[in-house]
Amino acid sequence: MRYLPVVFSLLSLSAAAQLPPPADLFEEPARWKEIEVKLPAYPRPENLVPFEAGAATPNRFFVDAGSIAVGADGVVRYTLVIRTPGGAVNTSFEGIRCATRERKLYAFGRSDGTWTAARNPSWRYIEYQERNRHHGV
Repeated sequence: MRYLPVVFSLLSLSAAAQLPPPADLFEEPARWKEIEVKLPAYPRPENLVPFEAGAATPNRFFVDAGSIAVGADGVVRYTLVIRTPGGAVNTSFEGIRCATRERKLYAFGRSDGTWTAARNPSWRYIEYQERNRHHGV
């Protein structure tokens, strides 16, 4: 009678050993692959949504509401417009991978309403900045 718990333990181990292992134990995690990106229409002033990026900068920040999209690759892409107190306007089409805290510049806007592709678009870690911390926001 005192060996009965040992026998039951061995039987349960034997049964567990016959179960197939979980499928994800031997599968490699899927590799992330970026989708092909198409540039959006140039932003229109009436579609710009302001957002606060901290009090340390006098610049004003906007996102073009019509350009915001979450791709099948999990990247949030959007058009960013930055206006300086001196009147300069910087427009860019960007993407953020929230899972890895990275950003990528795809294109820059021109004053004639067209895009020019970034020369070396690559993913960069979003670092904390006291001024112009719009990517972190």
